[in-house]
Amino acid sequence: MEYPFPDSAVARYDELAGTSGNGAVDGQTWQDLLLAPYLQAIGEGASIFGRQMLYRRLRRGVAAGPSEPVRALLADRAARERLAAQLAPLRKARAEVSESLFAPAAGVAAAGATLAEPPLPPVPRWAAWLWLAPLAFLACAAASFFWLTALIPAVALSLVLMAIQITFHSRVQQWSAIAEALQLQLYVHSVQPDAPGAAQAAQLRRKLARNAFSTAPGVADYADWVMLANLKHYFATHRLVRDNAAFLRASYALVAGLDADLALARHLSAQTQWCWAEEGWEQEVQLQAVRHPLLPDAQSLDLELDGKSAFISGQNGIGKSTLLRTVGINLLTARAFGFCYAEAARVPNLPVYASMQNEDALDGAESLYQSELRRAHELLALAGAPQRAVFIIDEIFRGTNHLESVSAAAAVLEQLATQGTVLVSSHNVVLAQLLEQSCLPLLVQKRAGRLVLTPGVLAETNGLTLLAQSGFDASIEQRARDVYKRLSGRLLPA
Repeated sequence: MEYPFPDSAVARYDELAGTSGNGAVDGQTWQDLLLAPYLQAIGEGASIFGRQMLYRRLRRGVAAGPSEPVRALLADRAARERLAAQLAPLRKARAEVSESLFAPAAGVAAAGATLAEPPLPPVPRWAAWLWLAPLAFLACAAASFFWLTALIPAVALSLVLMAIQITFHSRVQQWSAIAEALQLQLYVHSVQPDAPGAAQAAQLRRKLARNAFSTAPGVADYADWVMLANLKHYFATHRLVRDNAAFLRASYALVAGLDADLALARHLSAQTQWCWAEEGWEQEVQLQAVRHPLLPDAQSLDLELDGKSAFISGQNGIGKSTLLRTVGINLLTARAFGFCYAEAARVPNLPVYASMQNEDALDGAESLYQSELRRAHELLALAGAPQRAVFIIDEIFRGTNHLESVSAAAAVLEQLATQGTVLVSSHNVVLAQLLEQSCLPLLVQKRAGRLVLTPGVLAETNGLTLLAQSGFDASIEQRARDVYKRLSGRLLPA
């Protein structure tokens, strides 16, 4: 039976293993581009090990590093099946092990912690004398047959043994699940042909396991409560993991990487449309018949940018937000895994940041406009990094009035476009003129039942048409159209 793990456990390895590469996906981008459900989709059938590695690759961007093993697995179905059989035991893991392998030792400041430091605190010195308590109890119990007074220390020692068990019970239980998961990891490592350290992995696995006698039915309870066998095993394996932390980290990376590669190969083998991505220059985005991987019925379209950002307009409900998410997620899969959901792709290996779902925050007393300002400030700070980036922005500054929205948006977008590639959609089409020096205007529309992107700006809006189609009274529709005509002459350019 596979043990369910929350999203926080899937993210644990990435949080603990330190930074890798530049431009990791930040929290809002992860949420705005719906990367959590995407990760769940590509990780279907993978263990917690594989899902943690997929999360790290997607979050950090591996610059097409893992694509070669995936290519090999895609080309050899028999190899995929063999690897799947070898990795199957990982799905029995009841605990994630990264916190025991990568977390800094207790008492070490997080800022100064490194992966070379032991991940677990040292075993206390008194643990070496733990065997004396059971021995003393048995001696007093035996003496009580001949000397009744010996019952007093025997009872006292039995209470001590019970107190020790109660004190350490939860820690022993938690560690038991971690030790079992580590044994599964080491087993998979040991059965990999030509894997470095396979013999050492097999040896460590045997040392992590409890001996058959102490776990035998009818013996286990006695061994634990009287002889403290479970506690002795806890401290012994705790020390073993601490002393072999470097090897276990390398073993984890090997096993988790294999599981992630298999998950990607399995995922791609079930896709009808995808391609290996070519790396373009920093302002080149060429996506042919690109689609969103989470929308099986989504229409594909072409996007080509060469040296410019893009201002995208289109009627309500045409799919502008979906287009932005499609581009964003494909740029990230190219960066992390080396492929796109398209017929052909040539894209830059750059960080991607999104601003699409800013909302009021009642708990933080933050209005919609304040949250938009905060996110815009974050994006400008990210744009100030030495490495360029791609910025995906939907309906910027919708939390204030039209004039202020357009003015603030023009200022922020112009600055972002000088330091990266911007893909922005907005109903404020006047922005297209204000940004004409930096952004190519692109219009999303339907032609012959297919979505297409063509140069230009939306001329005919459909907001009031949708008002009529939504069941509002005809008088409301007419009044709205009258107001629109009157305002258009004041706010829109001739």
